[in-house]
Amino acid sequence: MDSKRIAVAAIVIDEQAAAVEVNNVLHDYSDIIIGRMGLPYKERGISLISVAVDAEPDVISSLTGRLGQIAGVSVKAAISKK
Repeated sequence: MDSKRIAVAAIVIDEQAAAVEVNNVLHDYSDIIIGRMGLPYKERGISLISVAVDAEPDVISSLTGRLGQIAGVSVKAAISKK
């Protein structure tokens, strides 16, 4: 049985200086990324990124955990049940 799940991570970057570190982490997990969409919201000084991934739940948790440790970044994931 395949234990992989599909998930979407929603990333909010409140401090633009954190964008480089976010991109470095996403690069580290590029093998599980299905797709990515980024939306800079210049009027509010924030960026929004959604990342679709296909991986085991512990790998998804590792990705979101690393992103959540970055100052100025908030992240939440929605994970499929199958």
